[in-house]
Amino acid sequence: MKYFLGILLAFGILVTLCDAFCFYIRNDPLESTKGCRQDGELHGFGTSWTANCNRCHCNQNGIRCCSTYHSPRGYDEEKCESIFNKDTCSYSVVEKADPSKACEVRGWVG
Repeated sequence: MKYFLGILLAFGILVTLCDAFCFYIRNDPLESTKGCRQDGELHGFGTSWTANCNRCHCNQNGIRCCSTYHSPRGYDEEKCESIFNKDTCSYSVVEKADPSKACEVRGWVG
């Protein structure tokens, strides 16, 4: 029984750490008869797209988007800083005093 509980706990932690940040935007059923509207663009039901570093999917209820990037955790925040690159949808962690030097990161979430 202890073995089973240990596996269950490890799996729960793993799922929590690996889950991407997601959000949901509900459709107005009176307005949305052909698809989902995001940033002024109409996306048909059943379609998927990537926008603003999020992978999105449209269905008749609304839009579900999840992040495509991981956020750094477990680095020396006094000595280092994380910098987000919107073009590559990724973080780099570098020394504040010398941004050409990368810092050690112990984990990534997202």
